[in-house]
Amino acid sequence: MNNIDYFCNMNWQEHIISNKKVLLGKPTIKGTRLSVDHLISLLAQGWTEQDILQNYPRLTVKDLQAVFAYIYDNIRDGLLYSQPGKIA
Repeated sequence: MNNIDYFCNMNWQEHIISNKKVLLGKPTIKGTRLSVDHLISLLAQGWTEQDILQNYPRLTVKDLQAVFAYIYDNIRDGLLYSQPGKIA
């Protein structure tokens, strides 16, 4: 099984939830107040997966994999694309 197949088959819903009473409904890791966008921002800042797991000991490797699967599903479904600008 390649990485794409794994993301397609992973049930990220077991790890990521949205509750209007927690961070105004932002998708978060179940049982935490860590939002998906916060974890992605850490990666964008140069943190490694290992850095995140060391700094947030309640997170698991599966939780981080669920974040990637969640993003993959949203991109695949066209939910994260903005409208392209017009080319002059």
